[in-house]
Amino acid sequence: MGRLATETAGKTPVSLGLLGAAAFMVVADARVIDPLLHIIADEFKVGVGSAAVIISAYTIPYGLFQLVYGPLGDRIGKLKVITVALVAFAAGTTVCAFVSNIVLLTLLRVLTGMAAAGVIPVTLAYIGDNFPYEERQAAIGKYLSALVLGQILGGSLGGIFGEYISWRDIFLLFGIVSLAIAGLLWRGTRHLSDGHRSQSGVSGITFRPYYQLLTQPIARTVIIGVFVEGFCLFGAFAYVGAFLRDRYSLSYVAIGFMLSGFGLGGLIYSRSVKWLVRRLGEIGLMGMGGGLMCISFLAIALFQNWMLFIPLSILMGLGFYMMHNTLQTQATELSPEARGTAVSLFAFNLFVGQGIGAAVFGRIVDNFGYIYCFLVAGVAIDLLSVWLVKQKQNSDEN
Repeated sequence: MGRLATETAGKTPVSLGLLGAAAFMVVADARVIDPLLHIIADEFKVGVGSAAVIISAYTIPYGLFQLVYGPLGDRIGKLKVITVALVAFAAGTTVCAFVSNIVLLTLLRVLTGMAAAGVIPVTLAYIGDNFPYEERQAAIGKYLSALVLGQILGGSLGGIFGEYISWRDIFLLFGIVSLAIAGLLWRGTRHLSDGHRSQSGVSGITFRPYYQLLTQPIARTVIIGVFVEGFCLFGAFAYVGAFLRDRYSLSYVAIGFMLSGFGLGGLIYSRSVKWLVRRLGEIGLMGMGGGLMCISFLAIALFQNWMLFIPLSILMGLGFYMMHNTLQTQATELSPEARGTAVSLFAFNLFVGQGIGAAVFGRIVDNFGYIYCFLVAGVAIDLLSVWLVKQKQNSDEN
Protein backbone atom coordinates (compact mmCIF):
# COMPACT_ATOMS: atom_id res chain seq x y z
CA MET A 1 0.00 0.00 0.00
CA GLY A 2 3.00 2.28 -0.01
CA ARG A 3 5.21 3.66 2.70
CA LEU A 4 4.85 6.70 4.87
CA ALA A 5 7.31 9.55 4.65
CA THR A 6 8.18 11.31 7.90
CA GLU A 7 8.83 14.98 8.33
CA THR A 8 12.07 14.67 10.30
CA ALA A 9 13.38 11.16 10.29
CA GLY A 10 13.70 10.26 6.64
CA LYS A 11 11.91 7.22 5.34
CA THR A 12 10.07 5.06 7.82
CA PRO A 13 9.52 1.35 7.19
CA VAL A 14 6.00 1.51 8.60
CA SER A 15 3.56 0.77 5.79
CA LEU A 16 -0.11 1.57 5.50
CA GLY A 17 -0.62 -2.16 5.27
CA LEU A 18 0.88 -2.74 8.74
CA LEU A 19 -1.02 0.14 10.28
CA GLY A 20 -4.15 -1.09 8.54
CA ALA A 21 -3.60 -4.58 10.00
CA ALA A 22 -3.63 -3.06 13.50
CA ALA A 23 -6.87 -1.22 12.70
CA PHE A 24 -8.38 -4.41 11.29
CA MET A 25 -7.78 -6.24 14.57
CA VAL A 26 -9.32 -3.48 16.69
CA VAL A 27 -12.47 -3.23 14.55
CA ALA A 28 -12.85 -7.01 14.13
CA ASP A 29 -12.51 -7.45 17.90
CA ALA A 30 -15.35 -4.99 18.46
CA ARG A 31 -17.66 -6.59 15.90
CA VAL A 32 -16.92 -10.23 16.70
CA ILE A 33 -19.19 -10.03 19.75
CA ASP A 34 -22.36 -9.49 17.68
CA PRO A 35 -22.89 -13.12 16.57
CA LEU A 36 -21.42 -14.50 19.82
CA LEU A 37 -23.62 -12.63 22.29
CA HIS A 38 -26.18 -15.42 22.56
CA ILE A 39 -23.49 -18.08 23.04
CA ILE A 40 -21.76 -16.11 25.78
CA ALA A 41 -25.08 -15.41 27.52
CA ASP A 42 -25.95 -19.12 27.50
CA GLU A 43 -22.54 -20.21 28.80
CA PHE A 44 -22.61 -17.80 31.73
CA LYS A 45 -26.36 -18.36 32.31
CA VAL A 46 -27.44 -14.72 31.98
CA GLY A 47 -29.97 -12.98 29.73
CA VAL A 48 -28.91 -11.62 26.36
CA GLY A 49 -29.56 -8.08 27.55
CA SER A 50 -27.42 -8.65 30.63
CA ALA A 51 -24.62 -10.21 28.60
CA ALA A 52 -24.54 -7.10 26.41
CA VAL A 53 -22.69 -5.38 29.26
CA ILE A 54 -19.54 -6.68 27.57
CA ILE A 55 -20.34 -4.44 24.58
CA SER A 56 -20.75 -1.34 26.72
CA ALA A 57 -17.67 -2.34 28.72
CA TYR A 58 -15.60 -2.12 25.54
CA THR A 59 -17.13 0.82 23.70
CA ILE A 60 -17.51 3.32 26.56
CA PRO A 61 -13.83 3.19 27.63
CA TYR A 62 -12.91 3.19 23.94
CA GLY A 63 -14.78 6.44 23.54
CA LEU A 64 -13.53 8.01 26.76
CA PHE A 65 -9.87 7.38 26.03
CA GLN A 66 -10.12 8.97 22.59
CA LEU A 67 -9.75 12.23 24.51
CA VAL A 68 -6.47 11.12 26.08
CA TYR A 69 -4.48 9.44 23.32
CA GLY A 70 -4.53 12.30 20.81
CA PRO A 71 -2.72 14.81 23.04
CA LEU A 72 -0.51 12.02 24.39
CA GLY A 73 0.59 11.09 20.88
CA ASP A 74 1.53 14.70 20.20
CA ARG A 75 3.67 14.77 23.33
CA ILE A 76 5.56 11.46 23.29
CA GLY A 77 5.22 10.26 19.68
CA LYS A 78 2.32 8.71 17.83
CA LEU A 79 4.08 5.49 16.84
CA LYS A 80 5.04 4.84 20.46
CA VAL A 81 1.45 5.30 21.57
CA ILE A 82 0.09 3.05 18.79
CA THR A 83 2.59 0.26 19.54
CA VAL A 84 2.16 0.26 23.32
CA ALA A 85 -1.63 0.47 23.00
CA LEU A 86 -1.65 -2.49 20.61
CA VAL A 87 0.46 -4.58 23.00
CA ALA A 88 -1.97 -3.86 25.86
CA PHE A 89 -4.90 -4.59 23.53
CA ALA A 90 -3.34 -7.94 22.53
CA ALA A 91 -2.77 -8.94 26.15
CA GLY A 92 -6.30 -8.09 27.23
CA THR A 93 -7.87 -9.85 24.26
CA THR A 94 -5.81 -13.01 24.84
CA VAL A 95 -6.81 -13.26 28.49
CA CYS A 96 -10.51 -13.00 27.48
CA ALA A 97 -10.17 -16.57 26.22
CA PHE A 98 -9.64 -17.89 29.76
CA VAL A 99 -12.29 -16.11 31.86
CA SER A 100 -14.60 -18.12 34.12
CA ASN A 101 -17.50 -15.68 34.53
CA ILE A 102 -19.18 -12.67 32.96
CA VAL A 103 -17.75 -10.28 35.57
CA LEU A 104 -14.15 -11.07 34.63
CA LEU A 105 -14.97 -10.88 30.93
CA THR A 106 -16.58 -7.47 31.47
CA LEU A 107 -13.54 -6.18 33.34
CA LEU A 108 -11.19 -7.38 30.61
CA ARG A 109 -13.33 -5.77 27.92
CA VAL A 110 -13.05 -2.48 29.83
CA LEU A 111 -9.26 -2.72 29.84
CA THR A 112 -9.17 -3.84 26.20
CA GLY A 113 -11.36 -0.94 25.12
CA MET A 114 -9.11 1.51 26.96
CA ALA A 115 -6.09 0.16 25.06
CA ALA A 116 -7.80 -0.12 21.67
CA ALA A 117 -8.63 3.59 21.73
CA GLY A 118 -4.96 4.38 21.14
CA VAL A 119 -4.74 2.74 17.71
CA ILE A 120 -7.08 4.14 15.04
CA PRO A 121 -7.42 7.86 15.91
CA VAL A 122 -3.68 8.23 16.58
CA THR A 123 -2.89 6.47 13.31
CA LEU A 124 -5.12 8.89 11.39
CA ALA A 125 -3.24 11.77 13.00
CA TYR A 126 0.08 10.09 12.15
CA ILE A 127 -0.95 9.78 8.50
CA GLY A 128 -1.92 13.44 8.53
CA ASP A 129 1.52 14.36 9.87
CA ASN A 130 3.43 12.31 7.34
CA PHE A 131 1.56 12.62 4.05
CA PRO A 132 1.44 15.85 2.05
CA TYR A 133 -2.07 17.19 1.71
CA GLU A 134 -2.45 16.22 -1.94
CA GLU A 135 -1.74 12.55 -1.09
CA ARG A 136 -3.53 12.41 2.24
CA GLN A 137 -7.06 11.62 1.10
CA ALA A 138 -5.93 8.60 -0.93
CA ALA A 139 -3.76 7.38 1.96
CA ILE A 140 -6.57 7.65 4.48
CA GLY A 141 -8.91 5.94 2.02
CA LYS A 142 -6.56 2.94 1.80
CA TYR A 143 -6.24 2.84 5.57
CA LEU A 144 -9.99 3.02 6.14
CA SER A 145 -10.53 0.08 3.80
CA ALA A 146 -8.91 -2.08 6.50
CA LEU A 147 -11.48 -0.82 9.01
CA VAL A 148 -14.39 -1.76 6.75
CA LEU A 149 -12.82 -5.16 6.09
CA GLY A 150 -12.53 -5.72 9.84
CA GLN A 151 -16.18 -4.84 10.23
CA ILE A 152 -17.15 -7.31 7.50
CA LEU A 153 -14.96 -10.22 8.58
CA GLY A 154 -15.30 -9.70 12.34
CA GLY A 155 -18.90 -10.88 12.36
CA SER A 156 -18.18 -13.72 9.92
CA LEU A 157 -15.24 -15.02 11.96
CA GLY A 158 -17.29 -14.77 15.13
CA GLY A 159 -20.03 -16.87 13.57
CA ILE A 160 -17.59 -19.51 12.32
CA PHE A 161 -15.81 -19.86 15.66
CA GLY A 162 -19.08 -19.81 17.58
CA GLU A 163 -20.54 -22.60 15.45
CA TYR A 164 -17.60 -24.91 14.91
CA ILE A 165 -14.80 -24.11 17.37
CA SER A 166 -15.25 -21.92 20.47
CA TRP A 167 -15.94 -18.26 21.16
CA ARG A 168 -12.91 -18.30 23.44
CA ASP A 169 -10.56 -19.31 20.65
CA ILE A 170 -11.39 -16.29 18.50
CA PHE A 171 -10.14 -14.03 21.30
CA LEU A 172 -7.01 -16.13 21.62
CA LEU A 173 -6.39 -15.86 17.88
CA PHE A 174 -7.00 -12.11 17.81
CA GLY A 175 -4.67 -11.61 20.76
CA ILE A 176 -1.80 -13.57 19.23
CA VAL A 177 -2.12 -11.90 15.82
CA SER A 178 -2.33 -8.44 17.42
CA LEU A 179 0.80 -9.13 19.46
CA ALA A 180 2.64 -10.16 16.28
CA ILE A 181 1.57 -6.92 14.54
CA ALA A 182 2.71 -4.91 17.57
CA GLY A 183 6.07 -6.68 17.39
CA LEU A 184 6.48 -5.70 13.75
CA LEU A 185 5.59 -2.10 14.60
CA TRP A 186 8.12 -2.02 17.44
CA ARG A 187 10.82 -3.61 15.32
CA GLY A 188 10.30 -1.11 12.53
CA THR A 189 10.05 2.04 14.65
CA ARG A 190 12.23 1.61 17.75
CA HIS A 191 15.11 3.63 16.23
CA LEU A 192 12.93 6.21 14.51
CA SER A 193 11.23 9.46 15.39
CA ASP A 194 7.79 9.90 13.87
CA GLY A 195 8.14 13.64 13.58
CA HIS A 196 5.78 14.60 16.38
CA ARG A 197 5.95 18.13 17.66
CA SER A 198 7.56 18.51 21.04
CA GLN A 199 5.34 19.98 23.72
CA SER A 200 7.83 19.98 26.56
CA GLY A 201 6.47 23.28 27.73
CA VAL A 202 3.10 21.74 28.45
CA SER A 203 2.89 20.28 31.94
CA GLY A 204 -0.04 17.99 31.18
CA ILE A 205 -2.91 17.14 28.92
CA THR A 206 -5.65 19.77 29.01
CA PHE A 207 -9.28 19.31 28.09
CA ARG A 208 -10.00 23.03 27.68
CA PRO A 209 -10.01 22.81 23.84
CA TYR A 210 -12.90 20.34 24.02
CA TYR A 211 -14.92 22.73 26.14
CA GLN A 212 -14.15 25.64 23.81
CA LEU A 213 -15.26 23.56 20.83
CA LEU A 214 -18.62 22.81 22.45
CA THR A 215 -19.36 26.52 22.77
CA GLN A 216 -19.96 26.56 18.99
CA PRO A 217 -23.60 25.84 17.96
CA ILE A 218 -22.54 23.91 14.84
CA ALA A 219 -20.18 21.75 16.89
CA ARG A 220 -22.95 20.94 19.37
CA THR A 221 -25.22 19.84 16.52
CA VAL A 222 -22.59 17.48 15.09
CA ILE A 223 -21.66 16.06 18.50
CA ILE A 224 -25.27 15.51 19.57
CA GLY A 225 -25.98 13.96 16.17
CA VAL A 226 -23.17 11.42 16.34
CA PHE A 227 -23.98 10.53 19.96
CA VAL A 228 -27.62 9.76 19.14
CA GLU A 229 -26.54 7.94 15.97
CA GLY A 230 -24.21 5.65 17.92
CA PHE A 231 -26.77 5.21 20.72
CA CYS A 232 -29.58 4.11 18.41
CA LEU A 233 -27.87 2.39 15.49
CA PHE A 234 -25.17 0.37 17.22
CA GLY A 235 -27.03 0.12 20.51
CA ALA A 236 -29.89 -1.75 18.82
CA PHE A 237 -27.84 -3.49 16.12
CA ALA A 238 -25.94 -5.35 18.86
CA TYR A 239 -29.05 -7.51 19.38
CA VAL A 240 -29.75 -8.39 15.76
CA GLY A 241 -27.58 -11.53 15.90
CA ALA A 242 -29.32 -12.83 19.03
CA PHE A 243 -32.69 -11.97 17.44
CA LEU A 244 -31.89 -14.02 14.33
CA ARG A 245 -30.88 -16.96 16.53
CA ASP A 246 -33.97 -16.83 18.76
CA ARG A 247 -36.51 -16.09 16.06
CA TYR A 248 -35.25 -18.23 13.18
CA SER A 249 -32.83 -20.72 14.84
CA LEU A 250 -30.15 -19.89 12.27
CA SER A 251 -26.61 -21.20 12.62
CA TYR A 252 -24.02 -18.85 14.05
CA VAL A 253 -22.08 -19.06 10.80
CA ALA A 254 -25.11 -17.84 8.84
CA ILE A 255 -25.72 -15.08 11.37
CA GLY A 256 -22.10 -13.94 11.18
CA PHE A 257 -22.17 -13.68 7.40
CA MET A 258 -25.53 -11.93 7.44
CA LEU A 259 -24.28 -9.33 9.90
CA SER A 260 -21.36 -8.70 7.55
CA GLY A 261 -23.83 -7.20 5.11
CA PHE A 262 -23.58 -4.00 7.13
CA GLY A 263 -19.95 -3.67 6.07
CA LEU A 264 -20.86 -4.39 2.45
CA GLY A 265 -23.15 -1.39 2.62
CA GLY A 266 -20.11 0.63 3.68
CA LEU A 267 -18.15 -0.63 0.68
CA ILE A 268 -20.98 0.36 -1.65
CA TYR A 269 -20.93 3.83 -0.14
CA SER A 270 -17.15 4.16 -0.51
CA ARG A 271 -17.35 3.21 -4.18
CA SER A 272 -20.18 5.62 -4.98
CA VAL A 273 -19.50 8.48 -2.56
CA LYS A 274 -18.53 11.04 -5.21
CA TRP A 275 -21.69 10.36 -7.20
CA LEU A 276 -23.87 10.40 -4.07
CA VAL A 277 -22.45 13.73 -2.90
CA ARG A 278 -23.05 15.30 -6.32
CA ARG A 279 -26.61 14.01 -6.54
CA LEU A 280 -27.80 14.41 -2.95
CA GLY A 281 -25.55 16.91 -1.18
CA GLU A 282 -25.06 16.81 2.58
CA ILE A 283 -28.74 17.41 3.35
CA GLY A 284 -29.84 14.61 1.05
CA LEU A 285 -27.23 12.20 2.41
CA MET A 286 -28.33 12.72 6.01
CA GLY A 287 -32.02 12.56 5.16
CA MET A 288 -31.80 9.45 2.99
CA GLY A 289 -29.29 7.78 5.29
CA GLY A 290 -31.61 8.15 8.27
CA GLY A 291 -34.54 6.92 6.18
CA LEU A 292 -32.69 3.78 5.06
CA MET A 293 -31.67 2.91 8.63
CA CYS A 294 -35.23 3.48 9.86
CA ILE A 295 -36.79 1.34 7.12
CA SER A 296 -34.28 -1.43 7.75
CA PHE A 297 -34.96 -1.61 11.48
CA LEU A 298 -38.74 -1.50 11.01
CA ALA A 299 -38.64 -4.18 8.32
CA ILE A 300 -36.47 -6.48 10.45
CA ALA A 301 -38.96 -6.09 13.29
CA LEU A 302 -42.17 -6.48 11.32
CA PHE A 303 -41.52 -8.86 8.40
CA GLN A 304 -41.28 -12.53 9.37
CA ASN A 305 -38.70 -13.63 6.80
CA TRP A 306 -35.03 -13.99 7.69
CA MET A 307 -33.98 -13.83 4.03
CA LEU A 308 -35.02 -10.19 3.94
CA PHE A 309 -32.33 -9.43 6.49
CA ILE A 310 -29.60 -9.91 3.88
CA PRO A 311 -30.54 -6.89 1.72
CA LEU A 312 -31.77 -4.99 4.77
CA SER A 313 -28.41 -5.22 6.52
CA ILE A 314 -26.71 -3.90 3.38
CA LEU A 315 -29.18 -1.00 3.19
CA MET A 316 -28.63 -0.28 6.88
CA GLY A 317 -24.87 -0.12 6.37
CA LEU A 318 -25.28 2.13 3.35
CA GLY A 319 -27.61 4.42 5.30
CA PHE A 320 -25.25 4.58 8.25
CA TYR A 321 -22.26 5.61 6.15
CA MET A 322 -24.34 8.20 4.28
CA MET A 323 -25.23 9.92 7.53
CA HIS A 324 -22.10 9.19 9.54
CA ASN A 325 -19.52 10.23 6.96
CA THR A 326 -21.41 13.47 6.38
CA LEU A 327 -21.24 14.22 10.11
CA GLN A 328 -17.58 13.16 10.18
CA THR A 329 -16.73 15.50 7.31
CA GLN A 330 -18.44 18.34 9.15
CA ALA A 331 -16.44 17.44 12.27
CA THR A 332 -13.13 17.90 10.43
CA GLU A 333 -14.12 21.49 9.66
CA LEU A 334 -15.30 22.46 13.12
CA SER A 335 -11.83 23.62 14.14
CA PRO A 336 -9.36 23.72 11.22
CA GLU A 337 -6.56 24.81 13.56
CA ALA A 338 -7.20 21.82 15.88
CA ARG A 339 -8.69 19.05 13.79
CA GLY A 340 -7.35 16.37 16.13
CA THR A 341 -9.37 17.81 18.99
CA ALA A 342 -12.56 17.94 16.94
CA VAL A 343 -12.18 14.41 15.57
CA SER A 344 -11.34 13.01 19.01
CA LEU A 345 -14.46 14.59 20.51
CA PHE A 346 -16.50 13.24 17.60
CA ALA A 347 -15.21 9.68 18.06
CA PHE A 348 -15.63 9.93 21.83
CA ASN A 349 -19.34 10.66 21.49
CA LEU A 350 -19.90 7.97 18.85
CA PHE A 351 -18.52 5.19 21.04
CA VAL A 352 -19.88 6.41 24.34
CA GLY A 353 -23.29 6.66 22.67
CA GLN A 354 -22.88 3.12 21.36
CA GLY A 355 -21.96 1.78 24.80
CA ILE A 356 -24.81 3.50 26.63
CA GLY A 357 -27.22 2.54 23.84
CA ALA A 358 -26.33 -1.15 24.13
CA ALA A 359 -27.09 -1.04 27.86
CA VAL A 360 -30.40 0.80 27.42
CA PHE A 361 -31.62 -1.34 24.54
CA GLY A 362 -30.59 -4.40 26.54
CA ARG A 363 -33.17 -3.45 29.16
CA ILE A 364 -35.78 -3.08 26.40
CA VAL A 365 -34.91 -6.53 25.00
CA ASP A 366 -35.09 -8.22 28.40
CA ASN A 367 -38.34 -6.54 29.43
CA PHE A 368 -40.27 -6.09 26.17
CA GLY A 369 -38.52 -8.13 23.47
CA TYR A 370 -36.51 -7.56 20.31
CA ILE A 371 -39.35 -6.07 18.27
CA TYR A 372 -39.76 -3.04 20.52
CA CYS A 373 -36.00 -2.57 20.55
CA PHE A 374 -35.83 -2.31 16.76
CA LEU A 375 -38.98 -0.21 16.45
CA VAL A 376 -37.72 2.38 18.93
CA ALA A 377 -34.30 2.51 17.26
CA GLY A 378 -35.76 2.93 13.77
CA VAL A 379 -38.13 5.75 14.70
CA ALA A 380 -35.48 7.54 16.77
CA ILE A 381 -32.96 7.47 13.90
CA ASP A 382 -35.53 8.86 11.49
CA LEU A 383 -36.33 11.70 13.89
CA LEU A 384 -32.60 12.36 14.23
CA SER A 385 -32.18 12.67 10.46
CA VAL A 386 -35.09 15.13 10.28
CA TRP A 387 -33.53 17.25 13.02
CA LEU A 388 -30.08 17.19 11.38
CA VAL A 389 -31.55 18.23 8.02
CA LYS A 390 -33.37 21.16 9.61
CA GLN A 391 -30.23 22.24 11.49
CA LYS A 392 -28.20 22.09 8.26
CA GLN A 393 -30.82 24.10 6.37
CA ASN A 394 -30.85 26.76 9.08
CA SER A 395 -27.06 26.89 9.07
CA ASP A 396 -26.91 27.30 5.28
CA GLU A 397 -29.49 30.10 5.40
CA ASN A 398 -27.46 31.96 8.00
